[in-house]
Amino acid sequence: MAKSEWDLALASYRQAVSIDPGYAAAHNNIGLVYLHQGRLAPAIACFQQALALEPSLAQAHLNLGNAYKSQGRLEEALVCFNTALALNPRLPEVHNNLGVLFQERGQAADALMSFAKAIALKPDFAEAHNNRGTVLREQGKLEEALACFHSAVTLKPDFALALNNIGTVAQDRGYFDEAYAQYRTALALKPDYADCMSNFLLAAQYDPRYSASALYAEHLRFSERFEKPLQREWPKHAEPLATNRRLRVGFVSGDLRTHPVGFFVENMLGHIDKHELDISLYPTTSLVDDVSQRLRGLGVTWHPLVGLSDDDAAQCIINDGIDILVDLSGHTADNRLLIFARKPAPIQVSWLYFSTTGLRSIDYVLCDRHVMPPAEEVYFVERPWRLPDSYLCFTPPRDEIPVEALPASRNGYATFGCFNNLTKMNDAVVQCWARVLQAVPDSHLFLKSKQLNDPAIQLTALKRFREHGIDSDRLILEGPSPRSQYLACYNRVDIALDPFPFPGGTTTVEALWMGVPVLGRRGTRFISRAGESILKTVGLHEWLADDDGAYAAKAAAFSADREALAALRSSLRARLLASPLCDAQRFASNLEAAFRAMWVDFVTRTTMPAPAGDPNRTTTRC
Repeated sequence: MAKSEWDLALASYRQAVSIDPGYAAAHNNIGLVYLHQGRLAPAIACFQQALALEPSLAQAHLNLGNAYKSQGRLEEALVCFNTALALNPRLPEVHNNLGVLFQERGQAADALMSFAKAIALKPDFAEAHNNRGTVLREQGKLEEALACFHSAVTLKPDFALALNNIGTVAQDRGYFDEAYAQYRTALALKPDYADCMSNFLLAAQYDPRYSASALYAEHLRFSERFEKPLQREWPKHAEPLATNRRLRVGFVSGDLRTHPVGFFVENMLGHIDKHELDISLYPTTSLVDDVSQRLRGLGVTWHPLVGLSDDDAAQCIINDGIDILVDLSGHTADNRLLIFARKPAPIQVSWLYFSTTGLRSIDYVLCDRHVMPPAEEVYFVERPWRLPDSYLCFTPPRDEIPVEALPASRNGYATFGCFNNLTKMNDAVVQCWARVLQAVPDSHLFLKSKQLNDPAIQLTALKRFREHGIDSDRLILEGPSPRSQYLACYNRVDIALDPFPFPGGTTTVEALWMGVPVLGRRGTRFISRAGESILKTVGLHEWLADDDGAYAAKAAAFSADREALAALRSSLRARLLASPLCDAQRFASNLEAAFRAMWVDFVTRTTMPAPAGDPNRTTTRC
């Protein structure tokens, strides 16, 4: 429905209420218009009024639940959905929306059951098929997920969200050209679909065919489409008054939980000087777990952006008086880059993404000398800010998991391993790892990832290695595990193999924490140097190879010297913990200094006297 049609509908419903103030259905319909417009508070008021007039109106309970869910008020939404079902258990929309709520709460089994009930009641319910597919994809059941997405598109050919999701499955499987085709089709149907274009950009990061310059050009297209129309509306931030006052710093992310982002910010936030920085965390999803709770207990402000439009979220950040706003997502899932595109803070920073965001509203990218050599700067819109040691600060696991003896000592053969996202295992990686296995007789390769929960993906992986002469009995394939069990699996690995051009980040540090050295490849762009940054920061320079030949040769040499490998294994955790990667106090001090220097530079440029004869000040671009 076009905006004018919504406005006409709203006028009609209001007229109905003016004629009959007790007309519950009209109040409900007014609320639906507000809900469509993202005006949640008046929508909730209308649904509540409808229910005050007619408590048995199941549709109003459903709509009120949807409004609460949009605000992240999941418990209240659950009550509304259950009430609606008690009144009418045959409403497929309630079962579908209840499934979405369960999914957001991390209750996958309950979500799948609710979607199944919705489909049973309404077999042509395209949205329910699509939603069921998203849960199955999260579980690594890619074939089943793909079938759901195709069913959704068959029922609704212009369903951009389902087409996008078909692209994500293709991306998970490493079928990049198919993924790009699906993303382009979805964008043609829905040109304002920013998340879909972000998915395209993320897929390109995994694709070894993309050069740094090509990635830069693609990210600029995102800016041209989504940021440029907003630039004329950028707010005029108040002129700063002091360089030494306490700074208000906000971090925006959908991953402030048990996730690599959570692991890389928790330790640091616990050591930030709260007299220097007033920290606000802006989660973009409703999911809260143990890591989220610990983050909330670190003397920060927890200010969810769930349910807020980009405009409203940007205004919220402006109202909070944030001086420096940090994006922790880039173009990964649950990002809110379009908030940054509205320039709600005078200084904006990208951190933990592995490329330019493409947004000219973001002033800096936090990096280090390893991932960002001078020649790399031309591929970033943001100005690089190199931290002295590493751009990463890892929070060691709380689990008490001992490092066991070298597996090769008891097995009699070397076990290589990679627990990264299987999307990173492109054809060049498979060929290189097959070469490693050929160079080390009787060795095994242990692969563990979410995608390997799918039997079809396991068969495909076995086939890919068989094409390079590697028999299936030399491969160990496993799906995901809870984190403590996952970490313990490193006690079955002698040497971890890093993929390329997209190496591990968290997986690399976790392997080192478990005493497993990681064999990496030097790269040619930011993300492909992330592994190099980690290994050099820990002092494992010799574990970096320049090409396939050196990679296989190093794997053979390191695995052959079991005595040296066992000695390294026993000392590696202590070595990691003593390195800058785990020195949270040092990292926090470096980050505080960086933010203070950015602020001083901003104040200096903003308040600099104008040249003689020029009545205007020299100001920053914000």
